[in-house]
Amino acid sequence: MLQTTGDGGRVAAPWASAWQRKALIGAAGVLLCLCACTKSPGPSVTARPALAATGNFDFAGWDQYLGGVDSSQYSSLDQVNKSNVGRLAVAWTYATGENYSFNPLVIGSTMYVLAKNRSIVALDATTGKELWVHANEGPVGTRGMSHWRSADGNDERLLYLNAGFLTAIDAKTGAAIPSFGTDGRVDLRVGLDGDVTAIRALQTNNPGRVFEDLIIMSLPAGSAGYASSPADIHAYNVRTGALVWVFHTVPRPGEFGDDTWPEQGRGNYGGVHNWSESTVDAELGIIYVPTGTARYDFYGGNRVGDNLFADSLLALDARSGKRLWHFQMIHHDLWDYDLPTAPKLLTVKHDGIDVPAVAQPSKQGFVYVFNRITGAPLWPIEERAVPQSDAPGEQSSPTQPFPTAPPPFARQKFTEADINPHISAEDQAKIKEILRASRNEGLFTPPSMQGTIMLPGHNGGANWGSSAVDPKNGRLFVVSKELPTTANLRAPPPPGNGAAGAPPGAPQGAPARPAPQPPPNAGPDFVPYTVPVDFMIQPSTGLSAIGPPWSQITAYDLNEGTIMWQVPDGEVTSLAAKGIGGTGSHAPRGGVVATGGGLLFIGTSSDRKFRAYDSDSGSVLWSFDLDAATEGVPAVYSVNGKQYIAIAVGGSGLFSQGLGQAEAGPGKYMVFALGSANP
Repeated sequence: MLQTTGDGGRVAAPWASAWQRKALIGAAGVLLCLCACTKSPGPSVTARPALAATGNFDFAGWDQYLGGVDSSQYSSLDQVNKSNVGRLAVAWTYATGENYSFNPLVIGSTMYVLAKNRSIVALDATTGKELWVHANEGPVGTRGMSHWRSADGNDERLLYLNAGFLTAIDAKTGAAIPSFGTDGRVDLRVGLDGDVTAIRALQTNNPGRVFEDLIIMSLPAGSAGYASSPADIHAYNVRTGALVWVFHTVPRPGEFGDDTWPEQGRGNYGGVHNWSESTVDAELGIIYVPTGTARYDFYGGNRVGDNLFADSLLALDARSGKRLWHFQMIHHDLWDYDLPTAPKLLTVKHDGIDVPAVAQPSKQGFVYVFNRITGAPLWPIEERAVPQSDAPGEQSSPTQPFPTAPPPFARQKFTEADINPHISAEDQAKIKEILRASRNEGLFTPPSMQGTIMLPGHNGGANWGSSAVDPKNGRLFVVSKELPTTANLRAPPPPGNGAAGAPPGAPQGAPARPAPQPPPNAGPDFVPYTVPVDFMIQPSTGLSAIGPPWSQITAYDLNEGTIMWQVPDGEVTSLAAKGIGGTGSHAPRGGVVATGGGLLFIGTSSDRKFRAYDSDSGSVLWSFDLDAATEGVPAVYSVNGKQYIAIAVGGSGLFSQGLGQAEAGPGKYMVFALGSANP
């Protein structure tokens, strides 16, 4: 069986029974791809003009998270280019009081940021002068927010998540909008089944996407445990806050895909959350939503089957929430290999024809590329046999989809030859013992009682904000990291023996971890396994068990499905001091932006630098030393003919201990421009 691209057609079978899926689209891959393109693609999708309320599509502004609702992370501005980028200098800074990874929005001459104890702050985008502050109580989405403007321009709103409530404020004054929901707020739990007060507040860093008079929000899973709530997708009227449509990412009984979950307990399974980012094609009226893992992340004995729509790229009608097509990248995920990056829209020349494409980078190091109208893959995607689980009660999928092109951007196995040469001989010997004692059969080796090696790792590969496109030239740029982990399945103790033990690596006497709870109706024989995960960071050096490069930038030509170039992204301060370079930053979380000036702007954490790369070659053309890490996505904008590049700076970064860094400076936004008034 193959995956439908709509209500008919075939691509590669995510809902088929694991036993029905035959190996290998492989030998017939080209034929199947042709079938997917020529058979009925399902519901027709009519091109519609973009409206002003959906954001800009000339790529010259930065009025939405990642630049626009298209998530391109691309700016057409070219005042700063290869010839003059060396003259970039700090134009102004704004202190935040805390550390943020927020992607600023710029509307006209006003910049909007998160600062001052989770407040929304409006600044003059040319000077950093504070214009107004809207204070919030409780957590606020830390990566970005959404902007909406009425067709006549009289009503302009900022929308963001605060303490589990979708919140609307006036973009011109910062005042709450009482006509939106109740006193300017809408509880995301409303619309879920049952007693929603039993679900904790649904807070997420995903800012949602605006389309026409809707804001489309992806709910987070209620918890990381077995009994988490389903993470539905909700669309709200941006004027009133009224719930307009709902898409169930865990199909309810009778809905398409519900047969990929166990009969017992259907409707009670959780996860499948778009925790990161989504993308809107405003002309087609389609929202592309990459989803996450079904709960529990590393054991699925309670959820036998392929588990649609987990780990899938969903194409939904943005006006109604109707599924147009989907593709499941991982069947019955056991690795927490959710899709964390916004799908990227671009036009490519494929077999001599201009094709509207959507590219989806993944944690496991693949890029999946589809016709974004039909869902047909541009290159065959093969179902290949993968290692099988030996865990009690587990039924892993016998096959997984493998793209035949483009090539992976990350290593997908960890052998003794890959052990880090920059750690001590004693640490190298310990890592060798772990590799020999563990299941280590490459990508998709399941977690096990024996212990399993995973690479790129569930915190590796692509991540939020990590990909940008040059939509006019068919190029994709991915910033990736490789961070191997071990996954050791552990059963709970027998009844009466207390909790399941202290967290891995915790000091002696640390509080015990509560025993995991099974999901409702999981069955009387279900055993709720947990997986202590070890990132294999060596305490003596703070370095990974695997050797460099730990982070890379990969440039793809998606017209051909090939890699143009690949270079390490940054360095590690402690190694650079010894003359060891070219390692890539250690576990970075800095996003990338491409520009019309032929540049890529990327910040790193383990060497605290902000760099401009040549997008044609990967060579570094400019760098700036920061006094703290940067883990957000830059914003590129222009006011009165002058181009600016803004970035959030603060903190020490992920896994920064022992990397030779000085104490981090205070959190702030830093804005750069050419150092001369005459560019």
